[in-house]
Amino acid sequence: MADPRAELIATAQAMQPAGLNRGTSGNVSVRHGAGFYITPTGMPYAELRDDDIPLMALDGSHMGSRKPSSEWRFHRDLYASRPEVGAVLHAHSPFAVSLACLRLDIPPFHYMIARFGGDSIRCADYAIFGSEALSANAMTAMTERQACLLANHGLLVAGRDLAEAFALAVELEELCEQYWRACQLGQPALLSSEEMAAVLEKFQGYGQQ
Repeated sequence: MADPRAELIATAQAMQPAGLNRGTSGNVSVRHGAGFYITPTGMPYAELRDDDIPLMALDGSHMGSRKPSSEWRFHRDLYASRPEVGAVLHAHSPFAVSLACLRLDIPPFHYMIARFGGDSIRCADYAIFGSEALSANAMTAMTERQACLLANHGLLVAGRDLAEAFALAVELEELCEQYWRACQLGQPALLSSEEMAAVLEKFQGYGQQ
């Protein structure tokens, strides 16, 4: 069985080429046993090795030589409360950050908003990074969703596995860019609740099951 730390590192290293991150900002985790592996705090992704990846328990304790990301709390809370979540990704991508700094929800300007589980992508209320308050705000914004924005901060996505979490992050940043660009020309026309309900129903059978 492949070591999940190798895939975790590969995912973290793919974030910058995909336009999701620069430097050491952001973090990624993957569920493992009764806990989860998470990227360490303040280390360049290009330098990561398997032994650098801490293993965290749901009580907040960790094993390994490196300190876990300061944002471990919202990773832990997603794993503890949502058994379907297998991987979590947080990034400071430019268009998501731009909208998050305006504290804007993303409305149904495009049907692909439904990809994230509802008719909008919420922006969580602001709290300082790494805090319990931030995690609580993120959990509220993530209710029945696979993604949210974090006010004055960035984006957060939760997937079944690392591949899905990464794909969701890329797609969310693309939607943020599209919404930002559309707003430069005026107020985007929004899909109605009935139109979005039809999309959500259709998405239940979308893709390879």
